[in-house]
Amino acid sequence: MSGFEERRRARQSWPIRVFALGEEPLVDERDRSTVDERLALVWTLTREQWLLAGLPFPEYSRSELPGRVLRPT
Repeated sequence: MSGFEERRRARQSWPIRVFALGEEPLVDERDRSTVDERLALVWTLTREQWLLAGLPFPEYSRSELPGRVLRPT
């Protein structure tokens, strides 16, 4: 069997789901992680990327954080 055929056969077992645009479920039942676990993962990935980039980790006070709050009028 060729490498192409092996890859084609392997792809047949991939868990593919199709949704119309805008009709995607809000919760992915395959993801069993908690919000706290996902936030911890984001922090870990962010820290690792700063280290890989070789850049100093930004340090500023909360009042100096980049961004702004938009309140409804």
